[in-house]
Amino acid sequence: MMPISDPVGAPGLVALALGFVLFAVALIAARRRGQRDAAEGSGRRANSSILWIVLQGVAIGLAGFGPIHIGLDPLSPAGLTCALIVLALMLGAVFLFDWSSRAMGRNWALVARTRGDASLVTTGPFAYVRNPIYVALALFMIAMAIAYGHARMLVIAAPLYALATWMRVAVEEKLLRAEFGAAYIAYTARVKRFVPGIL
Repeated sequence: MMPISDPVGAPGLVALALGFVLFAVALIAARRRGQRDAAEGSGRRANSSILWIVLQGVAIGLAGFGPIHIGLDPLSPAGLTCALIVLALMLGAVFLFDWSSRAMGRNWALVARTRGDASLVTTGPFAYVRNPIYVALALFMIAMAIAYGHARMLVIAAPLYALATWMRVAVEEKLLRAEFGAAYIAYTARVKRFVPGIL
């Protein structure tokens, strides 16, 4: 049985599509920065994070899974409000991801790793939260669920995303503690994982 979808408007889908394009551009730029001089130095890599990356992807995919019912008048208050919410979430996701990946520079990578010549990044968004990219991906997931009329799927997708993210963070934190020692422990004492001053 296919999940039930709420009616959506075309402006919300356009906002999501624009966000997809901007996110893809930011991701390509981050990959290029991350690959620059990737052969330099030694470092550590945590391949065990791949499982959690896959589960994060599954969770995001679940938020968009199901039929899309375009039933709202594009100029209706509901259709325009939905579009504005989706646009705000996507622009927030793109901004946070791009800001984070720029702060990381060539240290950014999909799979958790450190470089032999790396330093602990505590500037940019990392001065406020330790995992801003995962916050950006959560915004992306919520925007997609709203744009497609699948907000109900967040009941499944959000807990799965949270679990996969928590496990991925555990792997990364172990790697960072081993690499940076006391400096990383001091950083974790003053900066929360996901929400400034709270979580």
